[in-house]
Order: sequence, then structure tokens, then C-alpha cells
Amino acid sequence: MLLARNITTLFLAVRFPALLSLPAAAYEAVQVTEGGTINGKVVYQGEVATRKIVPTKDPETCGGIREEPLIVVGPGKGVQGAVVYLKDVQKGKGLAKPPKSPEINNLNCQFDPHVQAAPVGSIVVVNSDPVMHNTHGFLGKQTVFNQAMPTKGMRIEKPIRKAGMMRIECDVHGWMLGWVFAAEHPYHAVTGKDGAFSIPDVPPGSYTLVAWQEAADVTEVPVTVKSKEATQQTIELKNVTEQNLELKKK
Repeated sequence: MLLARNITTLFLAVRFPALLSLPAAAYEAVQVTEGGTINGKVVYQGEVATRKIVPTKDPETCGGIREEPLIVVGPGKGVQGAVVYLKDVQKGKGLAKPPKSPEINNLNCQFDPHVQAAPVGSIVVVNSDPVMHNTHGFLGKQTVFNQAMPTKGMRIEKPIRKAGMMRIECDVHGWMLGWVFAAEHPYHAVTGKDGAFSIPDVPPGSYTLVAWQEAADVTEVPVTVKSKEATQQTIELKNVTEQNLELKKK
């Protein structure tokens, strides 16, 4: 059986090499006139755990030892700063160019904003602190950019060529952490203080809706969008732990 399988694979590789190396289908931008909307809320019912932050240098800018929540929960158990997006979308509305380039700011030895979504293209790295930072962006284990920022007021634009959840760290201040969801389509949102989100102009059909938060389990739910109708979806996050956060940093 194994020999037959190997012979078949070899035959396909010789006669039809493209069949064994087909690239993933690229997102196709089309006009959407009958789209629907996904409105919803991301919630968390559990206990809010914390992680200990121990600054090791530049205390006058970075502050002292403190506990910070692993998840920010607001009114009605709504989760702030969760990224919600449609998974494996093949086509839909084009991704509009933002009026200004997205920015990630080193401010008080934290990344501001802590979580954001940005289209594939570029992002501006800013240093608003009077201390040196080295802003390092990762996509998985791969470096996206690695930029020394020795001077307050520095602004440097860096390219983002691949979609996915980027992790942002500082090689000088090891506790600093931020996230940028680099998007190839417009069907995503970052939740506000009340946990609410809205994703408009979705082509009718059935999709998988994903909710991501740095310390929680990634949650996927099915959603059906109907023409010119609004669909309501509540997503509950679970298992918010420091271990989950550490796993997402790898």
C-alpha cells in the first residue's frame, strides 16, 4: 500500500506538478450590495486574574511593581480589546485604505494601543518615552520588524506583508506586550469598553466567527448572514489564564 501511494505521488509530481503545490486562494475583492451585518458582544463571566509586572529598568518612566488584569471586563461582563473576525473568507468587500497609517506607540513602557487591527501594508512605530525602546514585531516565531527606538519622538514606518496576529515586544523592556491583527479583509473588529462589535457588509452565507483575546481560549462560533439583515451574536470567552497568555507568546 505504501509503495503504491509513493508511485502515485511520484506520477502526479511528474505529470501534474501544480496539483502538489497549489497556493491558498487569495482573498477576492468584489462589490457587495446585498450584504448583512453581524452585531454582537464578547463577554466573560469568570474571575479576572492578574499577572505581576516587574519593571527592571527606567522606573521613572516605566513605573514600579504592579498587578495588571489578564482581561479587561466592563459593563455587562463585556470584554474590551478582543479581536473578532470571520475565518477563511474567500471574497467580499475590498479592504479600504485607512486615512492615516496605523501607529503603535511606546508610551510609559507600554504599547498604545494594547490591541488593534490594521490592514496589511504598514504600521508606524512611535517612541513617546525619554528612554530607549527596541520594538520587535513577530508573526508566530518569524520576525516582521525589529526596530531600535533610542530617541523620544522617533517615528518609523515598517512594512506588514502577511496577514495574521502579530505579537509586539520590546527587547529592552521584557514585560512590554502588544498585539496587532494584520488583516487582509475588512470583516473584523476590536471590541470596545462594553464588549460590543459590529461587522457590516458581509456577503450572505455561512461563516465561522472567531473571538481572540490574549489570555483566553480562542472561541469559534458558526454564524449565518442573510441579505440586508442584522445578525446578533454573543460570544463567551473562557479559561483566562497566564498560561494561555504565555502560549500565545510562543
